[in-house]
Amino acid sequence: MLGAVRPRAGRVWRQPGLSVGYVPQIETVNWNFPVTVTETVLMARTTGRRLPWPSPDERREAEVALGRLGLGGLGRRHIRELSGGQQQRVFIARALLQRPQLLLLDEPTAGVDVRTRHEILHLLADLNAEGLAILLTTHDLNGMAAHLPHLVCLNTRITGVGPPAAVLTPEVLERTYGAPMDVIEHAGMRVVLDRPDTSDDNVVRLRQRGTA
Repeated sequence: MLGAVRPRAGRVWRQPGLSVGYVPQIETVNWNFPVTVTETVLMARTTGRRLPWPSPDERREAEVALGRLGLGGLGRRHIRELSGGQQQRVFIARALLQRPQLLLLDEPTAGVDVRTRHEILHLLADLNAEGLAILLTTHDLNGMAAHLPHLVCLNTRITGVGPPAAVLTPEVLERTYGAPMDVIEHAGMRVVLDRPDTSDDNVVRLRQRGTA
């Protein structure tokens, strides 16, 4: 959808002129790169400038974006000095500075704690409620996928589409991950569990390891 990878078959159609913002996995970021929070956000405006440095208006807009995401006053800090949740918000602020109509996120909860995951969920829900279309990838079935309004499961092909209640089922998950999984209801939410391997051969191996 970003146009970074050419399809091997078929095609990807995108509305002409559609503005897209992208948030990478924070695990792929070089945290030793000498850049401040504000400078990171301003990287969204590196093209189309007459001068190589940001204008006062761009700096003000970056500060507004940071303040909107609860990062006001942190612009002069190095990005590695922030918490995981704050770092993720910095890259969301950078994407928002592009004034996107569609926001793409790659594994936004990878490597973050439970509190940060909830913060990101609430933030994305607020942005979506304001009219921003959001598409993200995730392997976080319980922490992330179970809270999203619409899911598409992929394993070289589409294995399931719909709301979490229709998609987070043992049948769809086995087609997606190639392994049996159990799904239970807890507090009105679907919870996915790995199904233990109770085959006779596996039980014998486990007993042998225990006695060894």
